[in-house]
Amino acid sequence: QTYKEGRTEIMDPQESTHFETLQIHAGGAADKATNARATPIYQTSSYVFNDADHGARLFGLKEFGNIYTRIMNPTTDVFEKRISKLEGAVMTVATSSGQAAQFIAIITLCTQGQNIVSTPHLYGGTYNQC
Repeated sequence: QTYKEGRTEIMDPQESTHFETLQIHAGGAADKATNARATPIYQTSSYVFNDADHGARLFGLKEFGNIYTRIMNPTTDVFEKRISKLEGAVMTVATSSGQAAQFIAIITLCTQGQNIVSTPHLYGGTYNQC
């Protein structure tokens, strides 16, 4: 950390080459209101819109922001950015379950009418999904 002009300036973790540092800091930033370094856990399912026009812009994808926690959550956003940096990926998509991750992979690889060949020895939900 460095201190400048009476406020805390945190090093840019994207410039660090130390994998251990990236595991802790990549994708996050110090909170401007509290100077807390750790990313908070936002335990909310929904967000407030400034007005009806703000909500319309968000739902119309004309403005970036939080609409509903299953679509995006500030904590998940930091997690996805951190994993992207650690893995050298352009983007990361976090899911709430393994089955959701499998579904995303399947619909990405297959088009209508194609099949997935799998073994019946998979976990039941996975086998049924395929």
